[in-house]
Amino acid sequence: MQKSFKDHLSVTLKGMAMGAADVVPGVSGGTIAFISGIYEELISTISGVNFSLITTWKEQGFKAMWQQLNGPFILALFTGILISVFSLMRIANYLLENHPILIWSFFFGLVLASIWFVGKQIPRWNVKIFLALLIGAAIAFYIVSLPPMAANDSYLYIFFSGAIAICAMILPGISGAFILVLLGAYKRITEAAHDFDFQTLGVFGIGAIIGLLSFSKILKWLFVHYSNLTLAVLTGFIAGSLNKIWPWKHVLQTEMYGDKEVVLKEASVLPWNFNGEPQTVYAIVLMLAGFFLILGLEIFASKSSQNANATN
Repeated sequence: MQKSFKDHLSVTLKGMAMGAADVVPGVSGGTIAFISGIYEELISTISGVNFSLITTWKEQGFKAMWQQLNGPFILALFTGILISVFSLMRIANYLLENHPILIWSFFFGLVLASIWFVGKQIPRWNVKIFLALLIGAAIAFYIVSLPPMAANDSYLYIFFSGAIAICAMILPGISGAFILVLLGAYKRITEAAHDFDFQTLGVFGIGAIIGLLSFSKILKWLFVHYSNLTLAVLTGFIAGSLNKIWPWKHVLQTEMYGDKEVVLKEASVLPWNFNGEPQTVYAIVLMLAGFFLILGLEIFASKSSQNANATN
């Protein structure tokens, strides 16, 4: 179906939201993609990248290849992601450094609502579906509780770090930036970006591309053959990640990455046990704001879909 400029602009805005989420160690761009309703198209589009595109280009021309690739969608999405990474990263870092409780409260409410949003996509619940949700939650909770590994500067390690981190970036609930912290590669990659070390970034990028193309095919197969179970596991991933973005933390271990301090280990505490001003009222207000923002987007998307169907 031919999409309008308004549709592509909407995808670009969703890409900006994904990019903003992916630069925060603890929030997943995959969660934003799921919330905004583009997750399955994203996975299907990425998994469709193969050598047949070259054949189509040779035999039918660039336009046919571009349509087979779903190029307008990819261009709109990655334009939004890049805009966000290069413009909103500074704002996100400022808020995390100066107002951590408030920004994490907003994210907590947003992700909490996304559990409901993703879970409601499952038409029928049974014991097997519920068990898949619990398994997904346990895996995500375990991952976000892991201690970081020692840093490794070898290019082979950077390659595999890119492949693993990009898989996390498209999984709702698991942050690719946080996976890089766990792998001990976050410092190397951020320094490479800062110093324009294109050799390191190139190795990381190749790993990310190979990981993305491989993992997206697995996800697409799972959606085709085990849609409800896959949705249940992804819902569990999001639920299990909530511990990572709980606003009130005791920091147990940090490390300086250049001029940036990154938390390596922390423990969740209740607001009244927090060392400092808990800002409880403001935090609850922002949690509710994040929660109802998702509900509002869901209602808006439903009405837009109904209007589109009525027009057709």
